[in-house]
Amino acid sequence: MQGYIIDIKAVKDDDLIVSILTEKHIYTTYRFYGARHSNINVGYKIDFELETNLKSSLPRLKDVIQLGFQWIFDNEKLYSWQRFIKLFYPHLKDVETLDSFYFELLDKLSHKMIKQNAKRAICKAYLKLLEHEGRLHSEFHCFLCEKEITSDISLVRSFMPVHASCTYSKAFDFEKIKELFEDKTLISFEDKEIDYLWKIILQGL
Repeated sequence: MQGYIIDIKAVKDDDLIVSILTEKHIYTTYRFYGARHSNINVGYKIDFELETNLKSSLPRLKDVIQLGFQWIFDNEKLYSWQRFIKLFYPHLKDVETLDSFYFELLDKLSHKMIKQNAKRAICKAYLKLLEHEGRLHSEFHCFLCEKEITSDISLVRSFMPVHASCTYSKAFDFEKIKELFEDKTLISFEDKEIDYLWKIILQGL
């Protein structure tokens, strides 16, 4: 089967506990240290097999093959990708079974990053995630004062809309945010604004 590594924890003797997001499940697996093992890291897409063992509650991760991305040697894209995909572990920590949305989202994102700026592509993917989970608040009422927002708009964690004056944070052009939420486009956003959105995403999915 195939999946994305969303977390790695080192345990005794250089063994690893590896969490993998697949199309329908999140698996927590045990990987024994060995010279013949291929390198693995957070963000890698892998083909793998699981071996159950009555002596352990965790299946053993075996026969791992890395499925590389075209941009794997682009350090900037890889760094952004790994930081984003690592956020899925705490977000889905208590989930074992899930629908295919998350796996397909990462599949599509990894493909779009071939030609697109990594942070812009990730911001678009994050909007789709918020919409899928019913957390994209396009009513434009301030999360803090609960009053309607018609200008002076800013965003906080999970892209929750607030008055910039309520948070003393960066104000965006209202029409840009409206376009962002309704059309899922970042064409009007400057690179500095994308960096700001990126920092919000890094606070947690």
